[in-house]
Amino acid sequence: MSITPSEDVLTQALIALKSEEPQLGISKVHALLLKNNPDWIVSEKRTRKILQNHGLIVGPPPGPTDLPVYPSSRVIDSLEISQWTSKVSVKFFDRKKGKGLVAAAPIEEDEVIWREDPFVIAAEWEIFDLQQASTACGYCTTMLTLDSPLINACPASSSTAFCPIRFCNRLCLARSAKAHPLLCQAQNPAAWPLLKFAKDTKWMALHALAQCTSRLLLSNQLSDGAFQGDWDIIKGMAELNMEDRFKYSFKSDNNPEPDRVTWKKAYTLFVQAFKEPKLPADEKKLARLLKRPLPEPVAAEIFAYDTGFLRALGRMSLNLEAHGGLYALHAHLNHGCDPNVSVRHLDTRTALSRISVIALRPIKKGEELVITYVNPKLGYRARQDELRGWGFGACTCSRCVEEARMVSQPAAVGDELDDLASELKAGLGVV
Repeated sequence: MSITPSEDVLTQALIALKSEEPQLGISKVHALLLKNNPDWIVSEKRTRKILQNHGLIVGPPPGPTDLPVYPSSRVIDSLEISQWTSKVSVKFFDRKKGKGLVAAAPIEEDEVIWREDPFVIAAEWEIFDLQQASTACGYCTTMLTLDSPLINACPASSSTAFCPIRFCNRLCLARSAKAHPLLCQAQNPAAWPLLKFAKDTKWMALHALAQCTSRLLLSNQLSDGAFQGDWDIIKGMAELNMEDRFKYSFKSDNNPEPDRVTWKKAYTLFVQAFKEPKLPADEKKLARLLKRPLPEPVAAEIFAYDTGFLRALGRMSLNLEAHGGLYALHAHLNHGCDPNVSVRHLDTRTALSRISVIALRPIKKGEELVITYVNPKLGYRARQDELRGWGFGACTCSRCVEEARMVSQPAAVGDELDDLASELKAGLGVV
């Protein structure tokens, strides 16, 4: 017996199909819909209308050599999650979504699931300025109590080679050795133009890449094991080359081309900071810090422009926490417009950069933990527009499916849709 599916049922089916096969055009999606549901009576015109209403048609269908590219990630086999929590485990979902975190045991509402210090932190620019003014810790970013006897200055700083960075205590000073030396104005002055360029352009991803590269190069000086552990964490994070990210995500008519001139300038400063300083004196200082060369394949990957630098910048952009930290376990969290966990900075007086991941509601065993990448107060279309920059396609969480259904209904359905329209306009800044 043939049936005509309701708008709600048909919408959910089409969103699911486009999520699984984003490269298909309208005709192929329609054919696949009828193949999967042989008892349905649906016109191609109706399919087209629903796809258009939900923003699932963006220009002509991509050709066979121009398929959308999504961020890639991999499971980090060497990562010991037990150092943070026993309540979550890593799950690889599929090639498009990649990995994520699921509850390994029931989690209560308001429970602190884990606390985590950053792998590296690219401090927000206000805090960066405070660090350069010697009033915030160079490691944990906490404001310094200026008369505290526990404060330690950078030991490399001198009257002839000054470094303004200071630390809360000896512990922060010791931990800073993982990344600070190669970014220290006294020990590696060649890095300062890179940091200044990142600051001047407000480019947090570039700052984070400088921090990550410094940590990698310095861990390589310690041992193969230390380097491999850090390299595994970085390589396991979601990544998307800047060119691909621009092409398939945040490209717009107002900004038709990526600023490749800026990318090239940043790359030049990056190489000068960590590989080939311009001045002979700076080259000698860098050589004192980097006596052990990287494995050749790794060096080629880090310092190559297209396959290394641009890919690494994209990786930073996708994984940075809102305040500039890069966290090994936090980076596993996927997006949901109705999140069940939130990330807070609760240790404001002792470790500002430390995050606490807290349950917003009870979470069942096996349920995925999700945070929101965008302002959850925005309307459906505004959220979808902002999420384009993350490169994973249209969000098909339960909230988006429901709100998409409401948006597609006739305007006369009721006052609820008038409220939704107002919300969407406010989110898009047109009221």
